[in-house]
Amino acid sequence: MSDNVAHALAGAGGGIISMVVTYPLITVGTRLQVQRNNKDAAAYAGNMDALRKIVSQEGIAGLFSGLESAVFGAAVTNGVYYYFFEAVKAAFERASQRKSMSTVESMVSGAVAGAMTCIITNPIWVVNTRLTVKQKKKQQEEGEAEKAPSTINAFMEIIKEDGVLSLWQGLIPALILVINPIIQYTAFEQLKNRVERFRKLGSLDFFVLGAISKLCATSITYPYILIKSRMQLKQSKNENERYKSLVDGLRKVIASEGIAGLYKGIESKLLQSVLTASFLFMSKEALFSYAIKLLLLLGARKSLAASK
Repeated sequence: MSDNVAHALAGAGGGIISMVVTYPLITVGTRLQVQRNNKDAAAYAGNMDALRKIVSQEGIAGLFSGLESAVFGAAVTNGVYYYFFEAVKAAFERASQRKSMSTVESMVSGAVAGAMTCIITNPIWVVNTRLTVKQKKKQQEEGEAEKAPSTINAFMEIIKEDGVLSLWQGLIPALILVINPIIQYTAFEQLKNRVERFRKLGSLDFFVLGAISKLCATSITYPYILIKSRMQLKQSKNENERYKSLVDGLRKVIASEGIAGLYKGIESKLLQSVLTASFLFMSKEALFSYAIKLLLLLGARKSLAASK
């Protein structure tokens, strides 16, 4: 057992904390991303309008629809990502005999970790995306909000209605979006290395560096994030609303909603992404020492030290 296990545990814990803190912003952003008809009476005019309508129609609980699957997804996603990222990083450092990675090495580490994370966790985010928007559809169809189905029920319903492979809907844009964590973690590692030349980093430094790196990544990749969210929904029988591929999705959004349609909900997404990354990096670093202590209590610390 090696340090990447401790990094995975700390990353999972950091992912849970950041997810819970920022989840209402995820709900607002996702609802806006999947909204196609802006002229409908129930359509959200913007972030604040979406927030107001969700609370008035579904209560505060509506802002947390699908939180159960999101917390699980955040823990698994960040655990898997940090495990593979730190494993590849350690391999590069052993090979080069350096304590920090080059920009190219950071990008390769991010690509490997991101690809593995996408393949393993895509079913979780398909379930979460559908749970996040399900409450609004129920409310529109029946005139009143219903209790959201559990994660397990939603999971089984997707398999029953659409088949097992539907759990990997949106995987291609998700894999392309590996560029998001590549940009994020490469920027973070390089900024961290520069600051560490002058002083030791503290919690506030990790918070700020996490914010800067995520702001860059999300701003560049947002149109792909929007298409991925729509592809993860149950696909419409309407040919104009069914996305056959990433390119097809981009073309249809531009044709029906204009260029601005590719950036629906970007304000809440940027705020959520920046805060999530900030809390994630800050809490992950703080939790790492506790993860080491946990492995020690479990009797894994001897193996951990021996593997260095």
